[in-house]
Amino acid sequence: MAVKMRRMKKILGTALAAVLLAGCTAAPPADSGAAAEAEPPPAAIVFTDALGHEVILESWDRVASLYGSFAETWLLAGGTLAGTTEDAVSERGLELGEDVAVVGTVKEPSLEEVLALAPDFVILSADVTSQVKLHDALAAAEIPHAYYRVDAFADYLSMLEQFCRLTGREDLYEENGLAVQRQIDAVLAAAEDKTGPTALLIRAYSTGAKAKGDDNLAGVILRDLGADNLADRYESMLEDVSMEAVIAADPDFIFITTMGAEDSALAFMTETFENNPAWAGLSAVRSGRCVLLPKELFHYKPNRRWGESYVYLAEILYPELAGQIQ
Repeated sequence: MAVKMRRMKKILGTALAAVLLAGCTAAPPADSGAAAEAEPPPAAIVFTDALGHEVILESWDRVASLYGSFAETWLLAGGTLAGTTEDAVSERGLELGEDVAVVGTVKEPSLEEVLALAPDFVILSADVTSQVKLHDALAAAEIPHAYYRVDAFADYLSMLEQFCRLTGREDLYEENGLAVQRQIDAVLAAAEDKTGPTALLIRAYSTGAKAKGDDNLAGVILRDLGADNLADRYESMLEDVSMEAVIAADPDFIFITTMGAEDSALAFMTETFENNPAWAGLSAVRSGRCVLLPKELFHYKPNRRWGESYVYLAEILYPELAGQIQ
């Protein structure tokens, strides 16, 4: 477990050390009583995005984000939006002003509506094929844009750091990033000497289910907390989870996340697994350790709530920690 904790801290340290910008001074002490003031933003920055594209930014007054999670991160850094996608409202619950345009969905963003905003910076997801395909069109229109990938807290922290340097709000980097890191560090320290149980993480949707490893944020957290995720042993479950495979694994815990309509995903789980008499004989089911994880903490990127995600799982894996970590 100590090795895993050190690896997590190393990742966080690397993310912080990857300085993409320059000239940002320290935030005022939290108890100074002084109102937070934005530091002067840099005149221009150059960096490489998640897909290896060189990005040159000279202005970021009109920003469009084609992923609600990234839109929220930009707002947490003190930025403002000219436009974003529908999930920012339906999934993130962001309260957008009337001057913020909704430019389609994550999987079907409208290029025409994005161009109509005349943005000087577009934020995109490297994991959405339709967004990756917008690169050539945005480049031809000479609109600066960058692709990001966030699978773990370190990725979020690195993105927030970059955004806060753009906005000059180091105080928000402290509040929405470093404070969360300290919370996670405290959880990892509390779980450091624990013997990790076996676990199976299943992502269910309306027509199927797959086991997930550390390519999933819940899988990353399970790994960091010392759980033995059986998806790493039974690779066939990464494509399709069968009742036979679950019986063979017989994990101490079963964690379920849902993708898409939750009712439909749970209906699939009931029909495919829970209606099978063997399901009731699984160790996790008999012990009441089959857990449906909340979407806001384990499917959508939790952003400033990432620490809550660690606390939530730590208290389930190690009940003796309940009430000791926050």
